[in-house]
Amino acid sequence: MANDDDDAINTCSTNNPQPTRRQALRQSANTIFSITLATTASPPPSSAVDLPNNPLRPQYAQSTGGQYKQAKRCTAYLVDATIPPSLIPYRAQREAAILKNLGMGRGTSKTPFIEEGVNLNNFMNKAVFGTYNALKDVVGLNDEGEGGQKKGGDNYQSFVFLGANFDGDSPTAAGDAGADAALAVSLMNDICKPRERDGNTAVALAFAPQSSQDDLNAFLSSDGSNDALAMLMKALVQSGANESLAASHIPIMQFARKKKYPLLALAPNPSDLETIRKGGLQSLDGDRRETYVVDAQGFIALTQEPKFKLYTDKSLLKDFQPSTTKGGDENAVRAEQGNFFAERILVHEAGATAIAKWATKRPDSLVIAIAPIADVRFMGGLNGRVPRVCQFLNGRSEVDEEAVTTILLNPSAKETLSESKFLRLEIGTAPNNWTYQTKIADYLWFSTMPKVNMLPRMMNEQ
Repeated sequence: MANDDDDAINTCSTNNPQPTRRQALRQSANTIFSITLATTASPPPSSAVDLPNNPLRPQYAQSTGGQYKQAKRCTAYLVDATIPPSLIPYRAQREAAILKNLGMGRGTSKTPFIEEGVNLNNFMNKAVFGTYNALKDVVGLNDEGEGGQKKGGDNYQSFVFLGANFDGDSPTAAGDAGADAALAVSLMNDICKPRERDGNTAVALAFAPQSSQDDLNAFLSSDGSNDALAMLMKALVQSGANESLAASHIPIMQFARKKKYPLLALAPNPSDLETIRKGGLQSLDGDRRETYVVDAQGFIALTQEPKFKLYTDKSLLKDFQPSTTKGGDENAVRAEQGNFFAERILVHEAGATAIAKWATKRPDSLVIAIAPIADVRFMGGLNGRVPRVCQFLNGRSEVDEEAVTTILLNPSAKETLSESKFLRLEIGTAPNNWTYQTKIADYLWFSTMPKVNMLPRMMNEQ
């Protein structure tokens, strides 16, 4: 009899195994929710796990109602100076702080970004050197503040170059040629917020011939009416500026007039460029050359530097398009390419000289320049020449490459000379040119979220 009872118990245990803790909790939850929602849910859920927004539901079983939701991505990216460069996304909350630091003249560091968070690898370093720096702050020996070394004074100026093509070519601009101008004005508003500068902030225009400087000055002193704007547009076109390009800059010129910031014309006169295009730089009158080039020795020496030769080969000459009439004559094409090179370096030198002349006369000044992406990418155009010209005009100048910040607005892969969908971040990585490695810009800024397939080597958000 006892054996029969034992067999019955064993059979019951085998057929009805004891539920696990998870199963027991799920059964209890199903019972409670089925009783509670029997009269309120229509139709009632089959189980508690099927309730909407239920944290117990597995990730793969959750739904968005059949609607695609695009992942949120940042619109501002730091191009970190690693080899090869990488992208560091900045959240929207950090964008204003970055632009504020630029407005305060702190420039942008060209060294690789260092994560400041404390972790197991650096906590002792933070403890030792953090205490040391705190003591220096107490006794007033620390010369560094938030954002790096304190900068400013009679011999210091800062510069921000906004690279924009105003063509709506970027996928984020969605074909809107006005997106670059709107983004530029938005950034300039934040850059100029830290302090209202009294006569030491200017907006430079790379498209405007220097012969139109008086017309820009007249517009700044006008009432800003439609008639005044029409007169300015007419004068710019008569001076040789591209009409559609001038129209794209209207929001920027109106911003400068509203803020009472001087407008600087940077481009050489079209007649001088035409002379160079036909006969090279030596065909331009000496007096005209001196107008555009104040540091003649530095201007010549720059073309012999290995870093500039890399920039010329990998960036500047990529925009050269031989004329159809000379397509079959190799010597003629080579001569035309040489004249194109002479024209572009004069455009860059003339723009950098005009900016430096204005800035060096004003302590702690700021110049925001609007230029085509091709003239500022890889730091070899106007932006790369400004420190040298400033140091030539002022022997005690403290302007260095970190005082110059370059931001590309809505760049496309094509505008960065990439042959794929990804943006190109470096001028060309090879063992023989690591010493001269240059990143595309300091920041990439977009009007809307860029596509994920155009952002290479992304790091964690900051």
